Amino acid sequence: MKKIVAFILILIIAPFLGGIYGILHDQITYSISEEYYTKFKFVQFGLENWGLGQNIRTGKAPEIILNNPRFGAAIVGILATWWVGLIIGIFLGLIGLIHRNGKEMFKATSKSIVLTTGIALLTGFIGLLYGKMFLVENPPIWFLPDNVIERGNFIMVGSMHNFSYLGGLIGLICGIIFSVREKRKYKKTI
Repeated sequence: MKKIVAFILILIIAPFLGGIYGILHDQITYSISEEYYTKFKFVQFGLENWGLGQNIRTGKAPEIILNNPRFGAAIVGILATWWVGLIIGIFLGLIGLIHRNGKEMFKATSKSIVLTTGIALLTGFIGLLYGKMFLVENPPIWFLPDNVIERGNFIMVGSMHNFSYLGGLIGLICGIIFSVREKRKYKKTI
């Protein structure tokens, strides 16, 4: 396999995996706080305009009720993360060019993407715990819709989302380091 083919495959696979990550992540967080979606994310992403449901409130306290809210959470997950996967794919793909050939590049970069994803997931769960242990009792200065009833769960999910993006950045750095180390490992086997 040529490096350019490996690079193109990485640029296709990474945003796809980013979207899958977003779907799974948002199914978990929807289970914790439906309000985070109905009163914030569905509004933020304009899902009422997609013909999937309707806004049952107006003004400062919108609330979008969808016919299939899990599907709505999946859409939000894809839209919120595919581009992160693309950015990660670009960086890891470019770093992957250090490898001897396309096969080694693809193998090392694929492992780096898995590592990055795992770190993002773990960091997200740390954010959920941080939200539960610290932020619920000391609410941050975030936007909270006026009509949120379960504020604690809303804050926990917001914390998980923020930490997940941070985890993507930390994971990207670790993925780059991993890819460079893999290059050294391949070099020793020659």
